[in-house]
Amino acid sequence: MATEGRASGHQPIRTCVGCRSRTAKSELLRVVAQGSSSEIELVPDPGGRRPGRGAYIHPRTGCLDVAERRRAFARSFRRGGRFDVSLVRRWLDATAGA
Repeated sequence: MATEGRASGHQPIRTCVGCRSRTAKSELLRVVAQGSSSEIELVPDPGGRRPGRGAYIHPRTGCLDVAERRRAFARSFRRGGRFDVSLVRRWLDATAGA
């Protein structure tokens, strides 16, 4: 019996904050913000288990670069300040080589 209101095989859809394309949640990397208001560190959350608001990007450096340039993380997290993306960039570099 199918769950009411859901089609069989339904996948949640999210928008990449970099390229703004809508994609299945499973194809995107969830990123969470942690830290003080002046220095906010973005942390990759590939398992989707970290607490708090998340933003989604395609797992490629191009989308991360566009999101940085557009200041998309400040809008997604509804916070001002400087966003440090170094952990996300390292995660993307490590997974691209694997």
